[in-house]
Amino acid sequence: MRIYQRRTGGNFYYDIHANGKRVQISTRTKNVNHAKKILALRMSEAERGVFEKQVSVPLADLNKQYMEHAKTHKRSWVRDEQMLGHIERIMGPVTLKQITPLRVEEYQRERLQEKVCPATVNRELAVLKHELNLAEKWELRQGPNPVRMVKFLREDNLQLATLSEKEERLLLKHCPSYLQDMVLFALNTGLRCGDLFDLRWEEVDLEGRRMARLMQKSKQMLKVPLNEVACEILTAWATQRKCPYVFYNQLTGDRFRDLKGSLKKAVKDAVLEGITWHIFRHTFASRLVCSGVDIVTVKELCGHSHISTTMRYAHSNEEAKRRAVALAGSCDRPGTVIPMERRTRA
Repeated sequence: MRIYQRRTGGNFYYDIHANGKRVQISTRTKNVNHAKKILALRMSEAERGVFEKQVSVPLADLNKQYMEHAKTHKRSWVRDEQMLGHIERIMGPVTLKQITPLRVEEYQRERLQEKVCPATVNRELAVLKHELNLAEKWELRQGPNPVRMVKFLREDNLQLATLSEKEERLLLKHCPSYLQDMVLFALNTGLRCGDLFDLRWEEVDLEGRRMARLMQKSKQMLKVPLNEVACEILTAWATQRKCPYVFYNQLTGDRFRDLKGSLKKAVKDAVLEGITWHIFRHTFASRLVCSGVDIVTVKELCGHSHISTTMRYAHSNEEAKRRAVALAGSCDRPGTVIPMERRTRA
C-alpha cells in the first residue's frame, strides 16, 4: 500500500488491495501530506470491508435520475429542470468527481456575468446541493458535498425591482394589443405568468367581479376581487371567447406558452432594461403597500404562503408610516410637560 506520482508535479495516486482486488485511484491532490491522510482513510475502509471504488457518474446522468425523483416528490420540478439546465450548460460534460468547491465558485461568477441576480444563483446552487446529497444516498458518489463548502451569495431582498408609472406607460406604448392587456392584467392582479397563461373562464366571475384560482406554485386557492381595469380587460376578451383559457394565442387558438420574446422586444423598443414578467407582480404588491393597504391584506391578495414573503414590500410603505406616526401624537389628553427651567438644569 503506497502513494506515488505518475508524473513529476502531478496528483498523487494510492495503491491498495480491497475486496480481493488491487485498486489504483487518484487522490486528486498534489499535497503529499493530504494524500497520506486519504490513503490512511482508504486503508481503514479496506480493513473494515466497507471500501468501494467511486463510480465516475456524468452530471447529465445524475440530472436525469434526479428529475425522475423530483417529478414524484416536488411540485416545483419544472423550475428545478430549468435550473439544472443552466448548471449543465455552464459546467459542461463533467463527472460528479470533477465538481469541486472551486468549480462551484466559478459557476457563481459565470452566472453573475450573465447578469443573473444573486438570489437566482443561490437557488440553483441549492438544487445542485440537494442533488449531490441524493447522489450520495443513491451511492453514486462519495465524499463531502462540494456545494456545502461554498459561501452562498448575499441577497438584498429589500431591492425588489418595480415598474414606475412612467415606465409602465412607455412599455405599454410599445406592446402589441394582446400583450398590453396581459401586462395590465398582471399589474392589476399580481398573477404570476404561469397562472396568467392558465387562467380559465370558469375561474372568473365577471358579474361578481372576482376571481378564484388554484395557484400553480403554492397549490392554494386564491380568491380575490377584481378592480375596474381587470374587469374591462376580461369583458373585452369575453366577446371573442374561443377556448377555455381567458388569454389565448389567436394564431393557434390555444393558451399562450411563453411570451418572453414578445416582452423582450417591447422592452427593447421602449429603451428599458431589466423588465421581466415577475416585476409586474412586485409592482402590484408594492403599489398596494404604498397606498396604505395593510400587510395582511397584501399577503392575501398576492396569495403568499407566508407573511415573511410579503414583508419584503414593507419598506415601500414610507408614507403610511408617516401617517401612523402623526396619529400617535393626535390624542387630546394632556401629557406631562417638563418646565423649561428644569430641562435647562438637567
